[in-house]
Amino acid sequence: MRACCNILLSSLILSVIFLFHGVNCEDPYRFLTWKVTYGDIYPLGVKQEGILINGQFPGPQIDAVTNDNLIISVYNYLKEPLLISWNGLQHRRNSWQDGVFGTNCPILPERNFTYTIQVKDQIGSFFYFPSLGMQKAAGGFGGIRIWSRPKIPVPFPPPANDFTVLAGDWFKTDHRRLRRILENGGNLPFPDGLLINGRGWNGYTFTVDQGKTYRFRISNVGLSTSINFRIQGHKMKLVEVEGSHTVQNLYSSLDIHLGQSYSVLVTADQPVQDYYVVVSSRFTGRVLTTTAILHYSYSQKGVSGPVPPGPTIDIISSLYQARSIRWNLTASGPRPNPQGSYHYGMIKPSRTIVFANSAPIINGKQRYTVNSVSYVAPDTPLKLADYFNIPGVFYVGGIQSYPPGGNAYLQTSVMGANFHEYVEIVFQNLENSVQSWHIDGYSFFVVGFGSGQWTQASRAGYNLRDTVARCTTQVYPRSWTAIYIALDNVGMWNIRSENWARQYLGQQLYLRVYTSSKSLRDEYPIPKNALLCGRASGRRTRPLKLR
Repeated sequence: MRACCNILLSSLILSVIFLFHGVNCEDPYRFLTWKVTYGDIYPLGVKQEGILINGQFPGPQIDAVTNDNLIISVYNYLKEPLLISWNGLQHRRNSWQDGVFGTNCPILPERNFTYTIQVKDQIGSFFYFPSLGMQKAAGGFGGIRIWSRPKIPVPFPPPANDFTVLAGDWFKTDHRRLRRILENGGNLPFPDGLLINGRGWNGYTFTVDQGKTYRFRISNVGLSTSINFRIQGHKMKLVEVEGSHTVQNLYSSLDIHLGQSYSVLVTADQPVQDYYVVVSSRFTGRVLTTTAILHYSYSQKGVSGPVPPGPTIDIISSLYQARSIRWNLTASGPRPNPQGSYHYGMIKPSRTIVFANSAPIINGKQRYTVNSVSYVAPDTPLKLADYFNIPGVFYVGGIQSYPPGGNAYLQTSVMGANFHEYVEIVFQNLENSVQSWHIDGYSFFVVGFGSGQWTQASRAGYNLRDTVARCTTQVYPRSWTAIYIALDNVGMWNIRSENWARQYLGQQLYLRVYTSSKSLRDEYPIPKNALLCGRASGRRTRPLKLR
């Protein structure tokens, strides 16, 4: 009897251990080692010095599954400091890994740094890039694919293959020269061309089998130009935008603005031959175009006919398309519950922020501003200054919540916000060009587009039911775009123009999402391997008291 009781007790103990430990086992780790070097590249037929990762241009693809831990050791063999940033990865509780100068000290030449990133509760298509200076103009970017966990339903059958498309404008001018042009008060020249996966006209091939369906993940990794993407003779079914499953509308072409990523399904349902994959510049007086090849296996016939024309310079068709992109309310996201179970439109924002852009001359040089402030990088990353309570680096409230009017000025602009606030942000475009805005660490709901000046009456046109959640949005000329965002991620987060000249010359700020809590549930501690620079040099990290 006693033996039987001991067996039962042992079984009970094992069951409890399994319940509290077995089902909460640690998520998988993926280890990557990157060597970042210079190398000769010929993207437009002219020899250039590019930034390579493990000898590749573009850099290696990152593949992960929801909740995976990515351990990425980056060795900098350039002759200049380096940071890698992750466009669209949310870094839950962990802005220490964001890879922009507001949060991280640069990796100095001949040094290395290991990023530790968990793709917590994320799926979708994103990309990485070098964030310092104008290094993005030399390469160093690559695609990121985050796959759903095996038991989470995806709202379409598995495709026959999954292609990454990194497209965008390109300059033959060296990135250091581009930086000097900006620092001397000039504007970037018009791009020399467009690239698809690092290659020019017909330089890249996607091979398909007739009758099968393929997924194309398209990111605009350029510096200054919106693009239009299309495939000769084929329709595209939109299925995902920056981590959100969408209503599966068909499109003949898609506008993809700076920093944005789209995922489409394409069925190879045409006669066996080759077809053009086309990227052209959008909203430019002179239209740039480049092509890749969609090659049907066993095809004996190359591409033929004229390259399919893109949309005209008009804004209306692009705006109509933007409004047609909707959230798939019944599809699961990273978790098994439907995306539509989060009723974003039923939550009343506690605060409204209006960000207005402008392009003034300050001290005789071209600058770009948000609410009259042109951002100036401090000598110490903001996140470190905040952590060590270093005075004089920045102050919260260095930028106002509404356009103040008056003259533009230079300042390290940081806006304060409270953890768990639910905020309405309006991007007000006062200029005649299309703008593109990104918020690190977050996805947000794009609730409205409108022309002219935003007012409170503009809310009557908001989509409060099924607008898409994403991390980068466009703002049309002399227009506004409104978003709702739940500030559920503590940290120091970059809000920036995705036009890289504008970002470099001040069109950015940082949002300090704050809580007085020191719990690991809210924010991770400073990494043991954190690089310390500026006024933080030589300091020691404080141990975190667990709660």
